[in-house]
Amino acid sequence: MKPQVALIGGGMIAHDQILPSLFHLQRTGVIGEISVCARNGRTVRELAEAPAIRKAFPGQSFRRFPSGDSGPDPDLYQSVIADLPPRQIVIIALPDQLHYEAVRTALELNQHVICVKPFVLNARQSDELEKLARSRGLLIGVEYHKRFDDRSLMARRRYREGLFGEFKLGTAVLMEKWYYRHSNFQNWCTAEHSDAFTYIGCHYVDLVHFITGLLPVSVSVYGLKDRYPNGNEGYLWTDARVVWNNGACLNVQNSLSFPDAAPGTNTQGITMYFANGDSGAWLQHDDQYRGLRYAYVRNPGGPGATQFAEPSPDYFQYVDLGGPGLTPVGYGYKSIDFLVRQCLRVEETAAKERPKVLDEIDQAGIVATPSNSRFNELVVEAGRLSILNGGKEVEIGYGATPGVRFRA
Repeated sequence: MKPQVALIGGGMIAHDQILPSLFHLQRTGVIGEISVCARNGRTVRELAEAPAIRKAFPGQSFRRFPSGDSGPDPDLYQSVIADLPPRQIVIIALPDQLHYEAVRTALELNQHVICVKPFVLNARQSDELEKLARSRGLLIGVEYHKRFDDRSLMARRRYREGLFGEFKLGTAVLMEKWYYRHSNFQNWCTAEHSDAFTYIGCHYVDLVHFITGLLPVSVSVYGLKDRYPNGNEGYLWTDARVVWNNGACLNVQNSLSFPDAAPGTNTQGITMYFANGDSGAWLQHDDQYRGLRYAYVRNPGGPGATQFAEPSPDYFQYVDLGGPGLTPVGYGYKSIDFLVRQCLRVEETAAKERPKVLDEIDQAGIVATPSNSRFNELVVEAGRLSILNGGKEVEIGYGATPGVRFRA
């Protein structure tokens, strides 16, 4: 029997990346039945009726929970996961502050877990969930999809071959479009729960470790509050400084501010400077458009769409390879494909050999797991402490009891 997949959450990331990736894996025979569960029936219905997905995957569907347009039911996902046979795959695509309870529920019901980033909001929760998963021979994979961008993989290999020298300074920017403020973000990405650095900036913190292997040792985050259309306040503008264990420094700026009229879906990229004692080196990734410039005869429609566009061919696109439907391509798809196949790899291994396979996945460092990427939870924890205290610098400690504290 092909594994079943339950997707918990039906928001933007489910529509733009996760569900179409799962549909393609189903169409190619990798996985079986797909279920999608959200708090509101309308969310699931809109996902099922999404024109782009229906055009790409004619005739494919998923089980809907709830099945009608019922109101909020925040506990429904628990029964959806409980109804799965053991050792299937559950994908958590909920707001940041809901990850811990949902992941724990899935693990206690003996399911492999793929979770969108950031995994959880502190290192203690990460450690607890890792131990629970290991005790049951289950995989937790955190979906940091930038790891599967070929540019990231190329930089990682060449850094570790010594071609760049040692990382010294860097700047990263990821500004999402203004229309995010009108989405469900205004209900959960509020000042008391999250911020632009926690939700967006974690991508580039993770990427610096992925490329260099360095660990962050201190964080300071300055945040500016702004109001959403519904009146809720959020830290919608953030500037972070992350210092690494070799003394290097990365500056990360994030916001929900990029104009809807601007031609890209966002603006993003990273620049890193290196040295080896004899010469300097440099890396620059322009991640928002990758050199494409299109001017259409009309606006193609959709949130943030513009008649003059600078689309990215690399994160996620549909292409026509002869049908039926369309084929998803890009590192967004590759990430889901790789994580699902790693779950299958664990499940196809004899029970007594699973700890060895889980160790191999941890040590390879391609998939972000709680064990090999706990620095991300420490950065989130330190960043939240900093932003709530006016940008004070917060140190990260490792060892037997990892934790964070204000710099003395």
